Amino acid sequence: MLWEWLVMPQGLKNAPATFNRCVTHLLRSVRDFAPSYFNDVFIHSRAVDGKSDVEMPKEHLRKLFALMCKHKLYANLKKCIFGACEIPVLGCLVGKNGVRPDPGKVRVINEWPTPSNGKELRQFLGLATYLCKYVSDFAGMIRPLLHLLKNAAAWDWTAECQQAFDAVKQGLTEAPILAVADQDRPFHVVCDASDFAIGCALMQHDHEGRDRVVYYQSRQLKPAERNYPST
Repeated sequence: MLWEWLVMPQGLKNAPATFNRCVTHLLRSVRDFAPSYFNDVFIHSRAVDGKSDVEMPKEHLRKLFALMCKHKLYANLKKCIFGACEIPVLGCLVGKNGVRPDPGKVRVINEWPTPSNGKELRQFLGLATYLCKYVSDFAGMIRPLLHLLKNAAAWDWTAECQQAFDAVKQGLTEAPILAVADQDRPFHVVCDASDFAIGCALMQHDHEGRDRVVYYQSRQLKPAERNYPST
């Protein structure tokens, strides 16, 4: 006797990858306006070809729902969001103006008390690092904090550590709204370096000619790399 799963079972180690591959394949014809990520589908629309920004989402929804009906993919209505200018995606909010960090996560970081040991500091840095793409020179900013996490380092919370801790909070509070990358427009990279870290910003001009940040990236220099000149 043969048994066949009717839904994706829990517990199989390859279940997430198999499910994601299945959904991506079944919805491949609408990926230009309805990309999928595991069990989430994100529809983005704009007014084109004489159709308004109300008509286009309706047309896209009809195409998506037709495919879902055809392949017996079901949506949970309670989890659906329709007609929103901004939606939550993987810890950030994505809208027509760009991408910004989830205010809830930023609030948690801002309210984080001063760490009193390495475990608390690791927890803080774990959450902050997840949002580092919004902060310029994040790696250089947290350098004093990383020094405390070295195996041989004694716990000594100095004024420099407090300054770095506050700078991370401020950087995320004042983080710019990142531009949504447009693959049809050119990109350019702005680079920077110091004696202990390197960083860059992926930039792109928007439709109004404004220079927008798409992504910040930075890292600490390795000991051998610190011997190189930064210019």
